[in-house]
Amino acid sequence: MEFRTSFDIEPSDFRIGYNTGVMFLGSCFASSIGEQMNIRKMPVLINPYGTIYNPGSVRTAIEAVISGKEYSVNDLFNYKGTWLSFSHYTDFSSEDAGLLLERINNNRKGAEEFLRKASCLFITFGTARIYRLKDTGKPVSNCHKVPASYFTNELLSVEAITESWSRIIKMLGEFNPELRIIFTVSPVRHWKDGAHGNQISKSILLLAIDRIREYFPSIKYFPAYELMLDDLRDYRFFNDDMLHPSEKAIEYIWEKFSGTYFDKSTTELQARVLRITKALNHRFITGSENGRREFAANILKQISDLEKHHSYIDLTRERKYFSSLSD
Repeated sequence: MEFRTSFDIEPSDFRIGYNTGVMFLGSCFASSIGEQMNIRKMPVLINPYGTIYNPGSVRTAIEAVISGKEYSVNDLFNYKGTWLSFSHYTDFSSEDAGLLLERINNNRKGAEEFLRKASCLFITFGTARIYRLKDTGKPVSNCHKVPASYFTNELLSVEAITESWSRIIKMLGEFNPELRIIFTVSPVRHWKDGAHGNQISKSILLLAIDRIREYFPSIKYFPAYELMLDDLRDYRFFNDDMLHPSEKAIEYIWEKFSGTYFDKSTTELQARVLRITKALNHRFITGSENGRREFAANILKQISDLEKHHSYIDLTRERKYFSSLSD
């Protein structure tokens, strides 16, 4: 008997590997999956503007990256002595405008260089609701805990998302003709909109992506939302807030992701790398010096064996750590 509505995902017609640069943009779910690649030492860039939730803000970030925008103090907002950027996540704030601009512009330049050579761009939408600064009408990526009276908000329509993203997809095609674009919808529920409002918002995102794919058949969709809500479909797979996927759920979706986009050799290689990176968290029995040295020597041998055939994988941090343990 089947007690779950599980489903299969067809393997992708293109594969991601250690020679494939991948950028993740969008909600915190994009960060969660991107981080899985990061700990496996795969070439990845995750949310250079911080976590961004709505299609309008993600589009604005991409436009800035590929157009070579240079941010100035006019792009910042000062609230109670703190400078912040409404185009970025909350950790992009500082009492020093110069330091903040330096970080913002360095991130943008790095993102431009990475995206120009990247093979894949994963875009994760979290909500169709967008907030705008009243004074300018410009969409904000995050309200930075500035009072709600500074903003208006609206629910984007399928047509508005489709139209604006059709333009940005054409721009991306000119910027990097080899770039593959994959959309996902975050399974994280935006409870501020209420139960019904959240469902309406997610439905708009799903319909808009489907419409975009009609216009651009080469664009793909990865069913992260469906895996969480239709396959796992149980509160034990959520964190304590009952809104975000648990670590176990992220692992499950990652397995589906890697099964879709990795070939056999990449699957085997990332598993070897993961064993090494996870070893950093190994806890030793107090006073077991010989055991510690033996463990470190074993990991150092694994690092040497891996680097011998895959020198492009950077394990400098791991080598330094385990070398210190073997002394």
